[in-house]
Amino acid sequence: MAPSAFETHDVYNQPPQLPVRNVFETDPILYGALETALDETGERLLSEHGGFWGTAEARELARLANAHPPQLRTHDGQGRRIDLVEYHPAYHALMRRSAEAGLGISIWQSDREDDSGRAHAMRSARLYMTAQTECSHLVPWTTTCAAAGIALVAPEFAEPWMSRIAGRRYDHRPQPAASKAGLTLSLALTEKQGSTPGVDNLTQASRFEGRRYRLIGHKWAVSGPMADALIVLADAAGGPSVFLVPRFRRDESLNRVRIQRLKDTVGLRGNGIAEVEFADAEAHLIGAEGDGAKLVADAHLTLRHDAAVMATGVMRGALANAVHHVRHRASGGTRLLDKPLMARVLADMAIDVAAATALVIRLANARDRAGNDVIEDAIARLMIPVAKFWIGRVAPMIAAEALECQGINGYTESSEAARAYRDAQAFGIWGGASNQLALEALSMIESVPETLDAVLGDVTAVLGREASASAEAIRGAANACMDDPGSARIFVEQLAITTAAAALHRFAPRAITDAFIDTRLAGGWRASYGMLDARFDARGIVDYTYPAS
Repeated sequence: MAPSAFETHDVYNQPPQLPVRNVFETDPILYGALETALDETGERLLSEHGGFWGTAEARELARLANAHPPQLRTHDGQGRRIDLVEYHPAYHALMRRSAEAGLGISIWQSDREDDSGRAHAMRSARLYMTAQTECSHLVPWTTTCAAAGIALVAPEFAEPWMSRIAGRRYDHRPQPAASKAGLTLSLALTEKQGSTPGVDNLTQASRFEGRRYRLIGHKWAVSGPMADALIVLADAAGGPSVFLVPRFRRDESLNRVRIQRLKDTVGLRGNGIAEVEFADAEAHLIGAEGDGAKLVADAHLTLRHDAAVMATGVMRGALANAVHHVRHRASGGTRLLDKPLMARVLADMAIDVAAATALVIRLANARDRAGNDVIEDAIARLMIPVAKFWIGRVAPMIAAEALECQGINGYTESSEAARAYRDAQAFGIWGGASNQLALEALSMIESVPETLDAVLGDVTAVLGREASASAEAIRGAANACMDDPGSARIFVEQLAITTAAAALHRFAPRAITDAFIDTRLAGGWRASYGMLDARFDARGIVDYTYPAS
């Protein structure tokens, strides 16, 4: 009922606050995708994790951490360099939660019964659920995870580095590593000129004692600038090499790692991305001189999978908020969700989110099996950059459409829709931009053709005749790209969508799978959502993927 003239400030026809919800128990696609990895213990742990990230407390911490971005203090009051980035207490609270969840180390731990044999799948599920509420604080944990994979090749870093990361504790005090309860790592790979391993890296390393070096150079984008150590790519006498650069030197004085500034980024505002100068900084060689390209490639695999997982989480969170809004807001006396066009828009978006969810968990399962299965290893190595390409392109569209569904409510900084819209932009460039990913996929197929055979064989085994035409089209597109690399995006998108369809077919109801296959594999090019026709139960798709509270 509309207010009377004396009640003009009453609020009506506005949705209530988001209800508390368990983001694991209300996500049937995630639950289905994890089916082979779940047992009673795993289900309980994920339910506990999902229970927190759907609370008002978690959302408020997310709001505060992003409303109060980090501040750089280069000097103390007496003029000494401190290179300190200060964060809001809400950010530290989020970091503690994710540390306890093992987001920085769990895939490298073999002594945890809860993750045994399924570490990638369980961590990906936690990462995905967390990103639905807040993903800027996840940046230091994904860089820690990627960097830890590099540090593991150097046994001398077991103490204090790996043991204190493995403890799953967060300690933000600016102190030497040996005196802290928990540690984080970050990666310093990119330079101003867009460095590529072995091509144009300008940071120089000179040996001065054993495996100890000094670095001079500059890195253009360092996430998690308060990490206790940076994993740095630099040129040594033997070629591009990887070094661990601690925040404090052996004598416990501050290492000569100068934070020049924090970038004013579009999204992920709670974290802070720094430009860093190495002014004769002390460093420790990891592996051998010249191993840089290989070690960095392995780290990129983790970074790219995490980017795809986080982007999918952002999409899920943005669309969940939009569905909540239209369930409770009416126009012309009819709820927005009851209007066929709105239902079709949301359903069209929901099947992309469902396919992305199924795909990133499918690839997590492949990583868990890769050590014992060459086919699964090939699928993971080719499809992780391909999946990140597609999901990185879809995420901003989903976030924009979800914002539009909420109208002016979404188009304000007080909304979670605005933060999701900004954050979604990050994942197209995180770990490599789209063109780079497409060309790398082509290069991999050209050098190891069996990788494409493995992927298409897996797809055909799942989809059968439905995939045969798509598989042949993909092979033809791959061959054409060898002569015309400018068509690489067409090929990579076809490959991503076909593989997503197979992943979705494994875990989702047939109605959702059919809608995705009919409109993505068999459909034409589309520029917006809402293109489902009357064949598909749009309202049923929305209600299944986003159950009402």
